[in-house]
Amino acid sequence: MKGGRMRPGTIFGIGLNYVDTIKEMGWQTPAAPYLFPKLASSVIGDGEAIVIDTALTSRVDWETELAVVIGETARDVPAAEALGVVRGYTVAQDISARDLQETDGQWVRGKGLDTFCPLGPEVVPAADVPDPQQLAVRTWLNGAPVQDGSTKDMVFTVAELIAYLSSYFTLRPGDVVLTGTPSGCGDFRTPRMSLKPGDVLVSEVEGIGRLTNPVVAKA
Repeated sequence: MKGGRMRPGTIFGIGLNYVDTIKEMGWQTPAAPYLFPKLASSVIGDGEAIVIDTALTSRVDWETELAVVIGETARDVPAAEALGVVRGYTVAQDISARDLQETDGQWVRGKGLDTFCPLGPEVVPAADVPDPQQLAVRTWLNGAPVQDGSTKDMVFTVAELIAYLSSYFTLRPGDVVLTGTPSGCGDFRTPRMSLKPGDVLVSEVEGIGRLTNPVVAKA
């Protein structure tokens, strides 16, 4: 996908998967992974614009995440073997319309709007990432740091997420698992921060790469 846009299959989103984020939001630690869908139509690539439609949302937030790309068909995979079905890793930006999430009580609209899932800049082979639980996750907004966390702080590891998902669903090559985001999102700050046209968002996962996306208004 280097230089182009990724074409994923099913995109599995995971919420509330970092200890500091759960504290920041004031939620309880989930006993099992919190799942939501991210629509394939929301995917854009590195350098492409996140489009905000102000008729739909006024509280658009950032969430940089490690994304896991599945490499083979998998069902009922134990956690001890789960990393063996991973093709590679990339960077995801789980853009979220917080007002829609709040209104709906579930996250399909808030997470699934067009352009709300930047992925890239490339898929790094799993063999080049010996431990996905030791990666820094960072975000910059207009050059200023807003997120600085680590995958070591996940509630459920990558292997545990794959095992959990495959116990309910058949995972197929090209499916993507978004693994959650560390603290530092805009909507939980005081005062609240939201993305606006003219912003530039840079999302980084250590050893994977940097994903850069401008923010524009819907024409």
